[in-house]
Amino acid sequence: MRFSNYIVYVDESGDHSLTSIDENFPIFCLAFCIFRKDEYARTAVPLLHEFKFRWFGHDSHVLHESDIVKRRFPYSFLQYDGIRERFMDDLSGVLEATPMTVIAAVIRKEHLTRRYSSPENPYQLALLFCLEKTFEFLRSNGEGEASCHVICESRSPKEKPGRGKEDRELELEFRRIVAGDHYLQRHGSEMLCFDIHFVSKLANSCGLQLADLIARPIGLRILRAHQPNRAFDIIHPKIWKGPGDHGTSYGLKVFP
Repeated sequence: MRFSNYIVYVDESGDHSLTSIDENFPIFCLAFCIFRKDEYARTAVPLLHEFKFRWFGHDSHVLHESDIVKRRFPYSFLQYDGIRERFMDDLSGVLEATPMTVIAAVIRKEHLTRRYSSPENPYQLALLFCLEKTFEFLRSNGEGEASCHVICESRSPKEKPGRGKEDRELELEFRRIVAGDHYLQRHGSEMLCFDIHFVSKLANSCGLQLADLIARPIGLRILRAHQPNRAFDIIHPKIWKGPGDHGTSYGLKVFP
């Protein structure tokens, strides 16, 4: 099997627990950022590295949206309004210029627990939707048979990537879905082109850092639709609208 011309980077926002729901963020958002590999190598990676050189003088810092928002090291200089505004304008420009396609799912956990007596795991629901839509995207671009890597940040920091309990559980669910064995899938809906790969949180992966900037703004738009959200305004045109331009809801699933 040949390698796909596309690669997928994944990030999440919120937790998938249904037993203790955070009233300030009662949702779970999973975002798939899809790149053509040539555009990723020639455009996305240089854009992000150049941004880091401008602001840090080197490219070793790993961008984390939560650190930026909370102004934790190495972003403590963002406490100054003028500098923060320039930094965010520059970062917004990088995000806007980065060529990628976004597919995402937002699970409203309180709605899920009210509607279903035995609700499905929010992560599994979101993963199923994102994989199905990404597979459709690949097929619409003539890539349904090529091997496409899905890159996830390791969720088991004390173990080697892919070896910890959380990573193994995610991989098991991933394998079940791509084999067409999830009970919500229709018969014959295998997606065998996908392969999963786990990367350490400390890895300086441009794709994972860009995905990290995507998930929370999408979740916030669903949670607080009328709140200003500059990041989502930039992300919105990148959300896949399907092969026939069906609108943003085609590539952004909100459930229930």
